[in-house]
Amino acid sequence: MAIAEKPRTEVRAVAKFVHTAPRKAMLVADQIRGRSVPEARTILAFLTRDAARDVARVLNSAVANAEANHGLSGDDLFVATATVGAGPTLKRWRARARGRVGRIKKRTCHIEITLGLPGGEAIPAPLPPAALAEEKPKRAPRKKAEAVEAPAAGAAVVEAPPAEGEASAEEKPKRTPRKKAEHASEAEAVEEKPKRTRRKPESAAEPSGEAEKPARRKKKESEGS
Repeated sequence: MAIAEKPRTEVRAVAKFVHTAPRKAMLVADQIRGRSVPEARTILAFLTRDAARDVARVLNSAVANAEANHGLSGDDLFVATATVGAGPTLKRWRARARGRVGRIKKRTCHIEITLGLPGGEAIPAPLPPAALAEEKPKRAPRKKAEAVEAPAAGAAVVEAPPAEGEASAEEKPKRTPRKKAEHASEAEAVEEKPKRTRRKPESAAEPSGEAEKPARRKKKESEGS
């Protein structure tokens, strides 16, 4: 016996294990419950609570589900329900005075938002995957390079005339050889430079004749005595 399925009237989105306390997220969810999607987005954009960012992400996800899967417009929907449930608590600690420990409880929550059409109208069934695939534009097949046929034996080869602005291979200017005169003149200039001679130290210089005279006189005086 086949059971008839009830028409679907809501589109939902869920975010689990959000790092926000359930009480703080519930205060934000109460502000958008029962409002249209454009109005709810405006309220969340101007709320000063940090939990408004997490609720806005769930709302945008629900709108995206309605537009992509059911072909609806987000501006025509309203927030039917917005519920926040408690998630697991992460238990941490910090050191306190006299060797004691202070508890830190990091709360998490699950946020669920459902959207519906005004007047309780039924939402169309989700589009089949085949229809979604047909809507995507197909990529044009890549053109293959045309094979160049080889000329038959004995057939005359006719060269195509060069296009305007293109020079043939024979008309291309040849590169001029590099002049060697410049290098030769530079080498000659290097050879013409005089070589520097080292100066002899004064200690190694030969003694002059004037310095020898007093030494000879002393020898003569010593011999005469």
